[in-house]
Amino acid sequence: MSASYAWTTRDVVTVSGPDAATYLQGQISQDVLGLAIGASASTFVLAPQGKVDGWGRIRRTADDSFAIDVDAGAGDAWQPRLSRFLLRTKAAIAVTPEVATLSVRGAEAPASLADDALPLPGLGAVGFDLVGADAAAVAELPSGAVEVDASDLEPFRIRAGVPAWGSELDGDTIPATVGQWVIDSSVSFTKGCYTGQELVARIDSRGGNVPRHLMGIVIDGPPPAPGTVITVDGAAAGAVTSSALDGERGETVALGFVPRSIEVGAEGTKAEVAGVPARLVALPIT
Repeated sequence: MSASYAWTTRDVVTVSGPDAATYLQGQISQDVLGLAIGASASTFVLAPQGKVDGWGRIRRTADDSFAIDVDAGAGDAWQPRLSRFLLRTKAAIAVTPEVATLSVRGAEAPASLADDALPLPGLGAVGFDLVGADAAAVAELPSGAVEVDASDLEPFRIRAGVPAWGSELDGDTIPATVGQWVIDSSVSFTKGCYTGQELVARIDSRGGNVPRHLMGIVIDGPPPAPGTVITVDGAAAGAVTSSALDGERGETVALGFVPRSIEVGAEGTKAEVAGVPARLVALPIT
C-alpha cells in the first residue's frame, strides 16, 4: 500500500488528577505506571467479568494526566465504565468526541511529527495518527503521500487485523478472540491486579484457547454486509464483521470470527461468502 492520508475522527478520553495514575493502574490492562511522559500503548478496559468494555491507545501526557484515544463513538462507553469505581478518588474523567485526526497509512512518521504521532497497532501495520492535528500538519507529511477518503483506509485496518468497536469488539467480546498480538500489546501480566484480570489471566494460562478466533477473509466479489454468513464445506462457520474493497489490489478483504476447529494453512482455507468463493487466511492479510 502506498502512503495515503485522510481526515478521520477519534474520541478522546482524558483522566487527570493526583490519583489518575494509580486509579487507571487498577482499571485498565496496560501498565500505566510504567509509561513515560509522551509514551503510548494499547490497552483494554474490561468489565468485572473480563469481557471488553473498550480498547484504545493510552498516552501519558503528564505525571498526573492521560489521554486515551478510541474509535469514534466508543467514548460514550468509556466514561461510565471508568467512573464506576471513582469513589473518594482525586481524578476527573472527560470525553471529547470526534476529535479531528490526520490518519496516515503506509509511511512512518517523519522526525518533525514524531513527538505527536501515535503509532498504529496491528500486525505489520505501518502508519500513524495525529489526534487533534490541524491543516498545517499536512505539509509535514512524507513526500508523495496522497489524500484519500477516510473509507479508503479501511482495507489497511482489515489487512492488519485491527479490531474496531462495534464490529469486532463489543461488550460480549472475550479479549483473546481478537488475536494474541492484541493481548501481547495491550495486557500487562506483571503489573498486579486490575478489574477484569481473572478471565484474561486464566485464558492466557491455557495457551489462549478460546472457542473462536478472528480471521482474515479474501472474497472474490463485492464487500458483503456485516453479518453475512461464512460457510466452509457447506456448513455455517461464522459471520463477516467488517469488509472493504481494496482498490489498490483489486480484491475484497474482510474479517470474521470462525471456530478454532477450522484449520487455516499457509495457503488458506476455501470458503464461501454471499454465494461467491472466498478464502480464510491468517492475519495479517498479505
